[in-house]
Amino acid sequence: MKSRNRLVFSLCLALLSSTCLGAPSWAQKGDGAALSAKINELSRAGKYADAVALAQGQVESLEKKFGPAHRDVGAALNNLAQLYDSQGRDGEAEPLFKRSIAILEKTAGLDSLEIASALNNLAALYQRQERYADAEPLFKRALAIREKSLGSGHPDLGQSLNNLATLYEKLGRHGDSEPLFKRALAIYEKAAGPEHPAVATLLNNLGQVDKVQGRYAEAEPLIRRSLAIREKVLGRDHPDVARSLNNLADLCERQGRYADALPLYQRAADIRETALGANHPDAAISLNNLASLYQTQGRTADALPLTEKTLAGGRAQLRVALPVLLAAQQQQIMPAGQALDDALNAVQAGTQSSAASAVNKLAVRLAAGSDRLAQLVRRDQDLANEAGTLDKAIVAAVSKERAKRDAASEQKSRDRLTAITAERASLQKTFAVEFPDYAALSNPLPLKAREMQALLSDNEALVLFAVAEKESYVFAMTRDRVDWRQIPLGAEALSQKIAMFRRGLDVGNASDASGKSGLFDLALAHELYGTLLAPVDALVKDKPSLLVVPSGALTALPFHLLVTEKPAAAIPDTFDGYREAAWLLKRQAVSVLPSAASLKTLRVLARKEESSKPMTGFGDPLFNPGLKPAKGQRSATTAARSLAAGAYTDFWQGAGVDRARLVDALPQLPDTADELNAVARDLGVAASDIHLGEDASETTVKRAALADYGIVYFATHGLVAGDVKGVAEPSLVLSIPKVPSEFDDGLLTASEVAQLKLNADWVVLSACNTIAGDKPGAEALSGLARAFFYAGARALLVSHWAVNSEAATRLSISTFDRLKADPKLGRAEALRQAMLAYLNDTSSPRNAYPALWAPFALIGEGAR
Repeated sequence: MKSRNRLVFSLCLALLSSTCLGAPSWAQKGDGAALSAKINELSRAGKYADAVALAQGQVESLEKKFGPAHRDVGAALNNLAQLYDSQGRDGEAEPLFKRSIAILEKTAGLDSLEIASALNNLAALYQRQERYADAEPLFKRALAIREKSLGSGHPDLGQSLNNLATLYEKLGRHGDSEPLFKRALAIYEKAAGPEHPAVATLLNNLGQVDKVQGRYAEAEPLIRRSLAIREKVLGRDHPDVARSLNNLADLCERQGRYADALPLYQRAADIRETALGANHPDAAISLNNLASLYQTQGRTADALPLTEKTLAGGRAQLRVALPVLLAAQQQQIMPAGQALDDALNAVQAGTQSSAASAVNKLAVRLAAGSDRLAQLVRRDQDLANEAGTLDKAIVAAVSKERAKRDAASEQKSRDRLTAITAERASLQKTFAVEFPDYAALSNPLPLKAREMQALLSDNEALVLFAVAEKESYVFAMTRDRVDWRQIPLGAEALSQKIAMFRRGLDVGNASDASGKSGLFDLALAHELYGTLLAPVDALVKDKPSLLVVPSGALTALPFHLLVTEKPAAAIPDTFDGYREAAWLLKRQAVSVLPSAASLKTLRVLARKEESSKPMTGFGDPLFNPGLKPAKGQRSATTAARSLAAGAYTDFWQGAGVDRARLVDALPQLPDTADELNAVARDLGVAASDIHLGEDASETTVKRAALADYGIVYFATHGLVAGDVKGVAEPSLVLSIPKVPSEFDDGLLTASEVAQLKLNADWVVLSACNTIAGDKPGAEALSGLARAFFYAGARALLVSHWAVNSEAATRLSISTFDRLKADPKLGRAEALRQAMLAYLNDTSSPRNAYPALWAPFALIGEGAR
């Protein structure tokens, strides 16, 4: 028996509104000081392109003058990295920070204050990427250096204390953060005075710590004092004042003091809209908060206009918009059809970020071309970059003292932002008309309910889920009916229940059913069915085919293992109890869609030409090019080979992979060769079409005529996670070359997948736990699935958990054989029949255990 595992990326929960004190720049002495000052001046003015050009020139000049390892070069690299960091260009900033630190360690010493500054900068980058395990030791080291070298009351020591405390607060380690915040506050009060803006920041941070722990009486005076300082020093209309107002309003709302919270939220919204513009993200946050408070008070009529405004700007929060729209429909304040379409619009907009990394990387690749698509993509990128620069400039401008502000210049920037928004909207329409495949991947237009219904057959039902903070929602539709309901479980509760559900899906538990802990819980499977599908069961239960669009933790739920009737026992005495359970799979064939829009992509836009060859496969790749496994070596045990012990981002550095750590963590998969060869024999595949070992490489994949094959089969690890902003892409691991290159570094990323040319009925991702791992919650498959669809695949066969190789081979072959015998059967039904045949095979009692017969899910087009 063999099993495979994948890396898991755990998404961070909602962050507190605590604030990190910025790491100060430091510049070269002597001749470089004036140039560094000019660079900083340009940066503060938002002229990042000019600042970067000067900073790059400074680095080159110093390297030429002193050599690449000089102390001044280390300083200049740090400043250049900070510029990239301020623009979110993490992949360029991180290696420069590292190089700066390495130079300064040798030239200035391991305990130099210059090192502390650079360490802080790199740690802040890691913190923004949610790479907290990487950030913590850097913040700690910087703090230790400053404690040793500076006096106990130095502001830079206070900065380090605050930054480490902020990191702990994001991790929920309130006991660790609070004393650090208090020390930092004492330092700044003494060094800068009791009314310095940094004191206001620390008071706010301490107030947030008390607030989230329910210590409201202690939190309120801290937040109020922070507000008073900001109003006095910065002015009553400063954006930081709005931040304090928002935090104080939230405190009041948590205590049920709605009358106190309302004017605070209103004032914060007015400040942000005036200072930052109506379309700014912070302005939208205030509108959402205000609408949420109205809805909490039962004032749906007041909440609805604010919600419609955020919807129009594409910044509606699901936690706010969905309850407001549902109540507006129920109270007949809004027509039912309009409320439904607005709700679906909000849900579809909220799922776009799950594929953002793949789309952004693909856009970069496409923009390098010379055709019309490349020109349009480049224009869209230029506009997006300009908008980001203008936004930073506006925030910087409105943060100045009133006497130093330039109202005309600020208005000019706002007008330009409005024009950019309009031009980008026009570009999206052009993409939709001229390049519908690209539009479907990059920014699919939301479908209305009637458009989704028109894409369904008479035998199909679709359910779409939206997971919000405190509750969730299910939308159900057939060709002629539609309904949507609230589900009384939010993101965290669903994540916990699904994690419990998945604990029973360990292949090792299939050896014995008698009195064994950790077996699959049928009662929990029935409970989840009651929560998720029962509210819309009248609409969907009689349709043979069920299409599911999950989100959040639900991407980790194998819906076909929900139990539709109350079981006789949660844990059966024998495996026969699992065979007799009322699995949803017995009632319906289930297929999963990564988004509602992908239904249109697959049914309207997908190519449907017949392939000339049955299959090509890639498996048993070589992960350590310096060490070939001995002939006949078997894979390690599941426990020894688990990749879930490390966070997904542990294996990435900036935009690239930490190859040494990845190679150490990746066990070889020799059993995948047996699997691929067995499937190939059954389908009559030529030996030359199966690529194993070193031949299972990116180079082989990219150079193969993949459009000739009906099935493209990958049996390898998958690094599949959600929106890992600025860090990495979902990827398939292939043979890692001795000398990596941009063309072949061993990782087939989602953006590289999107550039493949496929014409495949199936893409099989057999070995990689491609849907979810031990910590469900990420939009695990969306980016990779959409990339494969863009490339020309019509369906993906993917695994929900560590797969038994013998079972994987049997299920794959059985599914393909059934489709070959009856092409009209449909992919989802063929997979359903293959699973049921395995379940009902009484040759071994363990065949009834769901971990063996149910690991696969069909993603994409299941009806054909």
